[in-house]
Amino acid sequence: MSPWSFIHLKEENVKTQALKWELCPVTVISWLHLFLQVDALKDAPKVLLPQYSQESFIHIAQLLDLCILAIDSLEFQYRILAAAALCHFTSIEVVKKASGLEWDNISECVDWMVPFVRVVKSASPVKLKTFKKIPVEDRHNIQTHTNYLAMLDEVSYVNSFRKGGQLSPVCNGGIMTPPKSTEKPPGKH
Repeated sequence: MSPWSFIHLKEENVKTQALKWELCPVTVISWLHLFLQVDALKDAPKVLLPQYSQESFIHIAQLLDLCILAIDSLEFQYRILAAAALCHFTSIEVVKKASGLEWDNISECVDWMVPFVRVVKSASPVKLKTFKKIPVEDRHNIQTHTNYLAMLDEVSYVNSFRKGGQLSPVCNGGIMTPPKSTEKPPGKH
């Protein structure tokens, strides 16, 4: 270990001890909380109380939880991932208002997220649960079990069709039909 690395580690240790190890990293879910709160905010004194739909939050959070399992998600900042997920469930106008981000900032992520959105929207919606010791206004913060690995496999399957295109015969209600002539490779008509 170089002397500079040792000094850097020592400085970090001093900082974390001064903070009593009470660090609060800004996660993708933190960005989602912020964006939903800014969009829903109507009364300034109640800024610390969630004023957004808990059902919307858990549905978008499920999408983000699935997305961050994919290694490709590391290509995007957390705020971009949260804004893109919000865009899939609301509109670009809501995203602009809540995040200050423009379409150009999030369009690549919105496009990347499409197979994840298809899988999440096709799954049974996550239900809010009530727990004895959890206040009703905090129940959206309780993460419940979802089989994300199976969903991630489904994303890979959906993505394989999205990237490769559909050149093989298509099944319409049990009847096999050839691809449209516009889908056939050039020179094979």
